[in-house]
Amino acid sequence: MKTKFYGYRRENGRVGIRNHVIILPLDDLSNAASLAVANNVKGTMALPHHYGRLQFGADLDLFFRTLIGTGSNPNVAAVVVIGIEPLWTQRIVDGIAKTGKPVAGFGIEQHGDLDTIMRASRKAKEFVQQVTEYQRVECDVKELWVSCKCGESDTTSGLASNPTVGNAFDKLWKAGATTIFGETTEITGGEHLVMQRCANEEVRAKFKFFFDRYAKVVDDHKVDDLCDSQPTKGNIEGGLTTIEEKALGNVQKIGREAPVIGCLDKAESPTGPGLWFMDSSSAAAEMVTLVAASGFVVHFFPTGQGNIIGNPILPVIKLSANPRTVRTMSEHIDVDVSGILRREMNLDNAGDKLLEMMIRTCNGRRTSAEALGHREFVITKLYESA
Repeated sequence: MKTKFYGYRRENGRVGIRNHVIILPLDDLSNAASLAVANNVKGTMALPHHYGRLQFGADLDLFFRTLIGTGSNPNVAAVVVIGIEPLWTQRIVDGIAKTGKPVAGFGIEQHGDLDTIMRASRKAKEFVQQVTEYQRVECDVKELWVSCKCGESDTTSGLASNPTVGNAFDKLWKAGATTIFGETTEITGGEHLVMQRCANEEVRAKFKFFFDRYAKVVDDHKVDDLCDSQPTKGNIEGGLTTIEEKALGNVQKIGREAPVIGCLDKAESPTGPGLWFMDSSSAAAEMVTLVAASGFVVHFFPTGQGNIIGNPILPVIKLSANPRTVRTMSEHIDVDVSGILRREMNLDNAGDKLLEMMIRTCNGRRTSAEALGHREFVITKLYESA
């Protein structure tokens, strides 16, 4: 595995592999102004979403953690925040400013859209010109934060593409990188395997807390099973008949060697290198948004039946071992590992192939999702607004 790549070293020492200037709306009311600024200033990207009004408690905490984390991600070079209310807008600005990167906020109240768009556009133009002078520098793989999540899994996922990610994760662990997995719902039936991998009793207890918390939500809603949700219709078409089968394939992504050294709540950030677990939904866009908000800069996404998910700031590398998917959805697949099933390659070869694509992506190659414009940004919401 190559251990060097060229990335952007940020003010706080973290390393990113993209150099985005984002226009970040605080709330749904600010989407139009944010999109207008992105239209005015080329080289910027707006991240519209549907929430931010009348949230409270843990839901509000997660909302702020997600937006601040998104702006703080090392793949983001500068941020313009636009919100209807100035105090909450400033809260986002202050959180991002702790990274040392350029950030500015604009409130719409008592200004209106047109004045806000004008002022924010001037600042966005300034940021674009500033960050386009940033240069890539040589970095080590141990500085990478790499996340994973699978989607539309089938039998080929558990047999080949998920174990390929596991092989790559083991190699990244040995290199000193930071890796993460999640999808609490899709570990059902395989949770004991994750618990066996926890580094100590404290980590094991925290993982069990997150898993039991999810199970209680299902129980509280008087749901006898997860049919029509887990497994999905695509999973069933691909040969997975139970959530337990899906879970056993899912846990293949964490490899065989690295211990789980810590467990994080949604959008929380790791405190050191190694393999981490994050409590999260199994909905693709939601989880990828969460790991981007926690600071991860490149993502592995194995798929069986075919999934087209992307993210605005986190490059999503898709791999598949399903020959039909590789053929019919070729424009979405970055790494073809179907050769494993034909015995033309082994897991070690496949893991190296994935890591080679990771280095190329880190050096600037756009993933299929990036090239096709997939920028799914979906905030996780815990409960109803007030």
